[in-house]
Amino acid sequence: MDDKRRRRQIEREFGVPIAGEILDPSRWTQTALKKLPAEGRLNWEALFARQAPVVLDLGCGNGRFLLQSAVWRPDHDHLGIDVLPVVIRYATRRGNQRGLHNLRFAVCDGQRFLEQYVIPGSVSEIHCYHPQPYYDPAQVHKRLVTPHFLALVHGALAPGGQFFVQTDNPGYWRYIRALVPVFFDFEERDRPWPDAPKGRTRREIIALRRGLAVFRGSGRAKANLGTDEALRLAEALPPPAFDADRRLRELDEVERERG
Repeated sequence: MDDKRRRRQIEREFGVPIAGEILDPSRWTQTALKKLPAEGRLNWEALFARQAPVVLDLGCGNGRFLLQSAVWRPDHDHLGIDVLPVVIRYATRRGNQRGLHNLRFAVCDGQRFLEQYVIPGSVSEIHCYHPQPYYDPAQVHKRLVTPHFLALVHGALAPGGQFFVQTDNPGYWRYIRALVPVFFDFEERDRPWPDAPKGRTRREIIALRRGLAVFRGSGRAKANLGTDEALRLAEALPPPAFDADRRLRELDEVERERG
């Protein structure tokens, strides 16, 4: 295959390649998880037909991060969810075209997914990139990162499991930075992730191009914190009632329109 034809098989977004090569249709897979269980929780071994560490991306958008992780870490299984069907369609198409067997996408919100479908202590990594801050005071209750959500993330992770979080909203980050250390041995990161210096997600790429600060951090679930205790702690912690800074609203609206 000549170099010119090969370049056409690499997809780019804002000039940044999306991991994996678009294959001949005969090699495509089906990455859409169209139905979640009517009862009970997901069985990872049954879903992926093997035993492997599981990586969740809650609010995965168009799938850029999970595609990269699934391509570069074939020994891990990956599941991304988002409440917007349109972005899940983009993500599943890309996953299918790359012939990935260790990747699934589904439409669901993050808190309900953790509460209803994840076996406690069964996940190696949970990622949450650029959760929607919601600027309208009437929609503040929809913010994903709450004390209860963080307790659910803690409970879903296997011993030593990691939580990764990122936002370009200063108000959201101040709230996250204050609460996440209650549940995780948390460390802030002052530079892009080494695997994606131009951005792990579409939103991060745009934010960096616009000169916005991007706030990042990760941590391991606290080993001495039990599930019941984590939930009790969550009840006493404040909700995410921060000022979301309306100057960032324009970027959010552009992102929703473009998917």
